[in-house]
Amino acid sequence: MPSYNVWTVGCQMNMSDSERLGAGMAGLGLDLCDKPEDADVVVLNTCVVRQTAEDTATGMLGKLKKVKDANPDRMIVVMGCMVGPSDTDLRRRFPQVDLWARPQDFNPILETVAFRHGIENGDLDGCLANLVPNDPKVATFVPITHGCDKFCTFCIIPYRRGRETSRLLPELVDEAKMLVQRGVKEITLLGQNVDSYGHDLDDRKDLADLMEAIQDVDGIERIRFLTSHPNDMSTRIIQSIADLPKVCETVNLPFQAGDDVVLANMRRGYTRDQYLEKIDEIRDILGDDITLTTDVIVGFPGEDEEQFENTIDIVERVRFDKVHSAAYSERPGTVASRRLPDTVTQSEKKRRHQRLDAVQCAIQAEKHAGLVGTSTDILLEGRKRGRMFGRNRNDKIVYVDDGAHVDCNVRTGETITVEVTEATPWSLVGQPTI
Repeated sequence: MPSYNVWTVGCQMNMSDSERLGAGMAGLGLDLCDKPEDADVVVLNTCVVRQTAEDTATGMLGKLKKVKDANPDRMIVVMGCMVGPSDTDLRRRFPQVDLWARPQDFNPILETVAFRHGIENGDLDGCLANLVPNDPKVATFVPITHGCDKFCTFCIIPYRRGRETSRLLPELVDEAKMLVQRGVKEITLLGQNVDSYGHDLDDRKDLADLMEAIQDVDGIERIRFLTSHPNDMSTRIIQSIADLPKVCETVNLPFQAGDDVVLANMRRGYTRDQYLEKIDEIRDILGDDITLTTDVIVGFPGEDEEQFENTIDIVERVRFDKVHSAAYSERPGTVASRRLPDTVTQSEKKRRHQRLDAVQCAIQAEKHAGLVGTSTDILLEGRKRGRMFGRNRNDKIVYVDDGAHVDCNVRTGETITVEVTEATPWSLVGQPTI
């Protein structure tokens, strides 16, 4: 049988999409190939949220052109956020690509693969009906919404993934049950704006209803969700984290900028004070031990030094457990690219980015140092850097130092208790308490 490879760059949604497309390929009978350049069918699942991600994808397309020139029968597909409503310019730039597919548009890919390789339509219908990963990780992603309605001025996602649509709650519960049968212990509910789940459903179910339903699925041990928007994180959702034992005590709440003028230019729909009030509400309901993570953009058009310092001020006030930071890069087709001149120099963006990362690194180092000597439960996800690793409920990565317990035989999928013995700003090390 022919072989396939799905090459992926970008967010957790892209990772999940690639797993699901892989399930469809396997259902058609294709064999997984480790290297994209060796596969009969290679799919590039792309991201253009940051310039670096787009550059990585175009670089891979350059490599694959040589592969295609040497063997024209190879099939090259590009999907994901690189593909907009029109692919005319992309076809001109990358003639080596056989098919362009928008995010999560799996059908034309599988249909074309089936046609090229003489696969019966009955087999294809079965693949399209059940795109659930065949061999998922013990902690895996489940998309619950597609698209985004926020239209932040810096973001291309609504134009590439479309408007928000929610998957039906019973369908998601059935998928959770299927994933348990395939070894999953933890699921992360995904959406570009996950807190808006259900707004378009007839029965008006929300994220709290969905988490309560998945809470009742036997075999699911932990539930997480991301990414949230401050305007849609309701009191009911926050309270459900406190009330549902399987929902982990961690919240990802991007603030993007700490200055009201910059936030208005981004069209985020809230002020810095409103954001901080939401943080206070989260901590009032869930306690100070809740893990808070966020996303920040520095160097947005027009951002001056004082406005940047307002961002630093929020980072220092809230003391997040993790900050996903990036320097602004113009995305053609967005409101910002059309209306807001990119006034901040690249060198200044780099300086601000480095300063923000340094401030956050110090915060993380201090927080993690305070965990040394404590005990925590981790769900083991596999092996990395020569050690077993997992995450605790607060989303801290913990590497297992089992040198003193060589016979403990810990395995992926087990939950074990460790005593934290070492800490860096980015991870912890712990010994099993056996």
